[in-house]
Amino acid sequence: MSFIRRHWTAAEADDWTREDWLAIVISPIAYILVMIGIALSFLLLWPGFVILAAGVIATILMHWVIDPKLKAISDRYELRQKEYIAELERTARWERKDE
Repeated sequence: MSFIRRHWTAAEADDWTREDWLAIVISPIAYILVMIGIALSFLLLWPGFVILAAGVIATILMHWVIDPKLKAISDRYELRQKEYIAELERTARWERKDE
C-alpha cells in the first residue's frame, strides 16, 4: 500500500484523510515559496529563481496529492446534479416518475 492513495470512491473521498492534511500543510508552504520566489525573481536574484522553482514543485505536489479526491467528489456531484435536473424537468412538465 502506498503512502498517498490515488483511487477514491465518492463516499471515501468525503472523509478526512492523510491526503487532506498533507494538502493543508503543503498549500501555504507552496504559496509562500511562490510569492517570495516571484518577488526575488523580479529583483533578478538567483535565490529567487530557486525558491520559485521549489514553489512550483510544491504546488504540483499538492495538486497530485489532493486532485484524485476532488475528482471523485466532483463526479458524484455532477451525477446528482444531472438527476436533479431530470427530476426538475419531469416536474415542470407534470409527468409522473413512473412514466
